[in-house]
Amino acid sequence: MKLIVGLGNPGARYAGTRHNAGFLVLDELARRWGASFRSGRQADAAGASGVVLLKPRTFMNLSGAAVQAEMARGRIPPGDLLVVHDDLDLPLGRLRLRRGGGAGGQRGVQDVIARIGPDFDRLKVGVSRPPEGWTAEHWVLSRFRDDEAELLDRVVRHAADAIERVRDEGWAKAVTWTNGLDLAAPPPSPPAA
Repeated sequence: MKLIVGLGNPGARYAGTRHNAGFLVLDELARRWGASFRSGRQADAAGASGVVLLKPRTFMNLSGAAVQAEMARGRIPPGDLLVVHDDLDLPLGRLRLRRGGGAGGQRGVQDVIARIGPDFDRLKVGVSRPPEGWTAEHWVLSRFRDDEAELLDRVVRHAADAIERVRDEGWAKAVTWTNGLDLAAPPPSPPAA
């Protein structure tokens, strides 16, 4: 990995929304790695240990422009890119590492694919399907509820762990660990004495 992109929408209006799960994970990585984001015209970027962390300043549906520009500037091939984004098809508490494929309805990923092709890695952060009466658009732009805060904190920490496992242990081991997690499941009961 030479470039890790977190997808989201810029500005205080969208802070803490489900669509900004990618930003939350990159903020955690920057904290761990002692990196600070600097604002640019198209994106906020931070460098740490030979890796660029990038949060596009464009809105979600136009994320690909900032990604493409950074890849051209750093001569980064698609195989060295990891995109972190929210996923409606996974419940909150689940993460999924995936290599290549389609956008699955995620418009930020769709724009990245349109600009550089599908051959990059993704870390999907589950945000759950919308409840009855909610459209997908309104759901992803809603903030996480107070009763989800503890689980969200675990999800963000484990997503950052997953990225560090890709870096330190390789793709196959990271996938096995990450894709088997269910952070919303109750912990197992201790054995009876």
